[in-house]
Amino acid sequence: QVQLVESGGGLVQPGESLRLSCAASGILFSTYRMSWYRQGPGNQRELVATVSIADSTNVADSVKGRFTISRDNAKKTVYLQMNSLKPEDTANYYCNADRPGWGPNYNYWGQGTQVTVSS
Repeated sequence: QVQLVESGGGLVQPGESLRLSCAASGILFSTYRMSWYRQGPGNQRELVATVSIADSTNVADSVKGRFTISRDNAKKTVYLQMNSLKPEDTANYYCNADRPGWGPNYNYWGQGTQVTVSS
């Protein structure tokens, strides 16, 4: 019954913005750390941004100053605001939920949403 469903991806031109959403169900959302990962064809999967249960955030150096992660516990949703998009941001973006210190059984992934940045 656990589901993470991403939305908001699409095709945009360089310099434009997108906001990704990940809606969770079947988990106690407020007890999970939430993260965004991305992977382009032929590339390694990389961590983009994380927001903790205490609302502290971290973003990768490659997107610092352009991307912001946030969470809304009432809506059981995590967001990724992406500004000033570049072609190298093109990837499948995946939502992840886990519980640091609780063990490997508390780890879930969404199906992903495609972001393409091209002129």
